[in-house]
Amino acid sequence: MVNIGLTKVDDAVAAKHPGLQSYTACQSRAFMKGTGTFIVGAGALFAVQSVLQKKLPYPLQWNLLISILASSVGSYAVTRWETQKCSDLWILLETGKVPDRSPPQVSEPALSTGPEKTKYGDVMD
Repeated sequence: MVNIGLTKVDDAVAAKHPGLQSYTACQSRAFMKGTGTFIVGAGALFAVQSVLQKKLPYPLQWNLLISILASSVGSYAVTRWETQKCSDLWILLETGKVPDRSPPQVSEPALSTGPEKTKYGDVMD
């Protein structure tokens, strides 16, 4: 049995997916980075707003709300970015190929040079 967090995975499944342990370790780091980003971000934003509160006085509840919301967005972004890297690692470990994350190329429609007919038989200019 292979342990992944609190869950035990059969040896057959672990043997079928040799990169499982690396992937789960990567995911664990991604979630811890997101949690750390939230904690450090909330503390830093709260401290910055406490200094700014001398010039722009507003209630403490707004200071907390802004700090928590902004650090939540930052935490989400960091966790999403790191999780995407873990997904790429999983694909690499399973297939041996690096996934292509570049946006697909969109071809330009051809420009017509002459008059066109509509479905009613009219000529368009």
